[in-house]
Amino acid sequence: MVDLRAYVFLDSLQPQFASYQATISKGYLPKVGQASLFVEIAPGMAINHVLDVALKSTDVTAGMLIVERHFGMLEVHSESQADVRQAGQAILDELGLEEKDRHKPRVVANQVVRHLEDTQTMLINRFRFGNMILAGQTLFVLEVEPAGYAALAANEAEKAADINILDVRAVGSYGRVYIGGEERDVVVAQEAAIQAINAVTGKKTKK
Repeated sequence: MVDLRAYVFLDSLQPQFASYQATISKGYLPKVGQASLFVEIAPGMAINHVLDVALKSTDVTAGMLIVERHFGMLEVHSESQADVRQAGQAILDELGLEEKDRHKPRVVANQVVRHLEDTQTMLINRFRFGNMILAGQTLFVLEVEPAGYAALAANEAEKAADINILDVRAVGSYGRVYIGGEERDVVVAQEAAIQAINAVTGKKTKK
């Protein structure tokens, strides 16, 4: 039995998040404005078959395929929202599941650190794959379970505010989003990200 941990449809990839995905993706790179689907399942090995089903069902492009010991994750994208939704439905049909069978995400950590010192920003900039954060700016860190919903939080945060996406980790036991910028913008992004996560329906994740 496959456990549908995360099922995330993004209607329009925002400029920074699309560029971030292009930086870390080992498959075909997504472009700004495309629709995207992230699916995370357990056991991880089953994701190979799930991606095969998605690609054969309609005209979508594979951006990511990650197989871990416990979880597997894929990302597909297309200029057509309809094609991405069709790929998602094909996955659900193959698994004998519905979208409501996904896990409802749980916010594990939600932190805002204001007016960072330059030595801390240097440490952050060393591990990020996105934009940089500068001394005096504010940092927002969100940790969410399951990990795949980090993609939703980052994309919606960028829609809402003029911020910099520093890093997005949407794979593993927990997902993390790192966002930087001016305090007023980061606060708006924080609210948008949390609201997006809380709006997702599904079964409750066991703690």
